[in-house]
Amino acid sequence: MKEQGKAIDAIRKYRIKPILTEEEEFIYIESLEYMIKETKDTDYMIELGGYYYEKKIFDKALKYYEMADAYGDSWAPEGLGYIWYYGRTGEVDYEKAFHYFHKAAENGYLKSKIKVADMYKNGFYVKQDYDMYCHIIEESYKVVRHTNHLDDPYPEICTRLARIRKKQNRNEEAISLYHDAKFFLQQRIRYTHFFGDLNIMKWLIEDLYTMIPFDSLEFDFYDLYYLLKQPVTVRFRYNGNMYTIETEEGTAIHFFDQWYRNVDDFMYKAYIEDDKLHGLYGQMYGFEVMK
Repeated sequence: MKEQGKAIDAIRKYRIKPILTEEEEFIYIESLEYMIKETKDTDYMIELGGYYYEKKIFDKALKYYEMADAYGDSWAPEGLGYIWYYGRTGEVDYEKAFHYFHKAAENGYLKSKIKVADMYKNGFYVKQDYDMYCHIIEESYKVVRHTNHLDDPYPEICTRLARIRKKQNRNEEAISLYHDAKFFLQQRIRYTHFFGDLNIMKWLIEDLYTMIPFDSLEFDFYDLYYLLKQPVTVRFRYNGNMYTIETEEGTAIHFFDQWYRNVDDFMYKAYIEDDKLHGLYGQMYGFEVMK
């Protein structure tokens, strides 16, 4: 029991740190593996699988998600659905993806329900059915429209519904949905640090600025997904200090004595001291384009 207590303390300590040293990562993973072996608790399997998923070590994510599914975890099929849908381990398998998403949807997981909708929209494994896609998204929006729980798939549903509204020429509704989704995602990413949420934000920003003009006098951190695709110098303030972001011809981005390959790399990895920039949202201000 003493060893379990030490492992639990380490897990609680390191799961909340956005950046781990090699030693901290080793202790965190070892502690999770110990608790999995000793307790067979699927929460630990999901946590370790999720950690590997975020680190993009998908073969190990698959291992622990499959383990959790075998022990009857209700969420694990959703994780497996994402792995097979996107071919995270090198092979796309829409039949497996549909099976797992459908299973998780029946377990009550709304994200899986909207992935089932996506498969109807795209004709992946099932017959293409846009009306079914729209029906599922419309019904899902009714479920989450008043939510304040950051884990709920509100932005995932809003962005899909916005595209439906745009196709229906209901542009004002579409723009409003994009803004709602952006605000919600901003709050979520501060705590998740998950690359998947950043991808949703990127696609949202790209879609939004096909419908409205970009205002170079009033923009925020996530609008950099739009702005940093061109050579530009941007300045902002944090904690009383001034910081500069520079892009050159191509995609390379320079910030705080570090170079990043592209905007995705920058938005996920850039940091000040031990805090990733996307975790500092709300504390950065005064964004401006330098002439």
